[in-house]
Formats: sequence, structure tokens, C-alpha cells
Amino acid sequence: QVQLVESGGGSVHPGGSLRLSCAASGFPFSRYVMSWFRRAPGRERVLVANVIPANTTTYLLDSVKGRFTALRDNDKNTLYLQMNTLRPEETAVYYCSPDSATWGQGTQVTVSS
Repeated sequence: QVQLVESGGGSVHPGGSLRLSCAASGFPFSRYVMSWFRRAPGRERVLVANVIPANTTTYLLDSVKGRFTALRDNDKNTLYLQMNTLRPEETAVYYCSPDSATWGQGTQVTVSS
């Protein structure tokens, strides 16, 4: 069955960096557009980035442009999100998904001074 395991979250100060990973299995990862989403407390899940199989980012949320980079390694079935200059309002649970309907447990990112 499909498994998505997000990791790499944590607590950082504003301006800090984190690198999230999403280990995927149970489906042909290299054929799927992979996405990062986040859900802030009390808010709906928001699309952050899409990465096509050729490792090109085809969508990036406007507010993260220039600070976040989404990458994938098809050999390792893993999706990454490098997040720099983090802001408090980006505190959220971050998820990856191949279809916007299948989810892992997510990884918590807390940005606070």
C-alpha cells in the first residue's frame, strides 16, 4: 500500500532553516507529480510546491518563492523541501502527497522566537 513518511521538522527561530524529507513507497514514485502541502493551526491545508518527475518545480506558493526549494530523488523515492528564512506564520504540519488525497502523518514545523 502507499506509504508516505515525512520527517525533518522541528522548532527553529525566525530566519532559521529546515530540510524536510518525504520517503514514499507502494506506488511508482518516479511517474508521479509530488506535492508539498502545509496546514497551519486552525487553517486549511495549502499547496506549497509541486515537483514533476523530471525534478522541475512547476508550482511554488508565492510567499515562499526565493526561500523554499522543492527537489526529488527518484532513485531514493524521496521528496525534499529545503526551507530557508522561515517565518513564524509558516508554523504548520507539512505533508507530501502524490495525488492531493493520500497523506502521511506529516512533520511539525514550529517557527518561534
